[in-house]
Amino acid sequence: MEIDDLRTFVEVADAGGVTPAAQRLGVSKSMVSRRIARLEAELGVQLIARTTRGIALTEEGATFRDYAARVSAEIDAARETILPAGELRGRIRVAAPLSFGPTHLAPVLSQMARRHSHLQVTSCYTDRFVDLITEGFDCAIRIGYLPDSNLVARRVGPLYAKFVASPDYVTRNGSPETPDELLKHEALMQGTESWQVTDGDQVLNTRPQGRFKADNGVALLAAALEGLGIARLPNGLTDQHIASGALVEVMPKYPPPTAGIFVVRPPGQHPAKKVRVLTEMLIECYDSGSS
Repeated sequence: MEIDDLRTFVEVADAGGVTPAAQRLGVSKSMVSRRIARLEAELGVQLIARTTRGIALTEEGATFRDYAARVSAEIDAARETILPAGELRGRIRVAAPLSFGPTHLAPVLSQMARRHSHLQVTSCYTDRFVDLITEGFDCAIRIGYLPDSNLVARRVGPLYAKFVASPDYVTRNGSPETPDELLKHEALMQGTESWQVTDGDQVLNTRPQGRFKADNGVALLAAALEGLGIARLPNGLTDQHIASGALVEVMPKYPPPTAGIFVVRPPGQHPAKKVRVLTEMLIECYDSGSS
């Protein structure tokens, strides 16, 4: 029984189809199909049934999937144990936020790829919620405030933010000085979320309103630069624009609370060595408090 066949079966089961599994593995669909057929022949049972909607695990396939996943994980752990110190092989798939990832996280992933020439690094930048297990990611880098989940999270650094607006917006509408005054202004938001502000040692929640919404911080930054309203954005997106005068900080006495940069991974007793190495690199880069 080939380990690649086991790993391929787990990918097909988790991805819900041959095509997405092939994309994850970086092989052809025909190769995936051959591996599944070989595994079924070896076991003497059908693991996957094709339906009009795609594929579905048979009863035997659903039972075997967990065993196959555990065996694959144990083999990966064994390979890591016997590798020369510091060497990484295989592949790491990382999800990162679109608003922050390409500018602030991509350099760390690029450095990781340069240091480990036998490691394949695949990154996906999106501000939508990514299901790590279903979509086959080794880990995700998330920013802000983490909701409760069954994922394992490691904080790698702080994330500072400001409320900002363009000078033109402030000239036309004034600048809010308190959270109550903020409610009278146009807010640039990702949805209907509440905004948190700090008042000394207290954290207050406020629900601003606005007509411009977007699903990522880069778009909200563009709207703020156009004078459409007030945005709450990470310093990494706004520092250069504040320095140039294109944006100004508003409500400085009530800033957003310090958030965090986190590496999250699926639950498991021991994180993969490649995830540990990435986490350590991010801590080295961002735990200085400069984000």
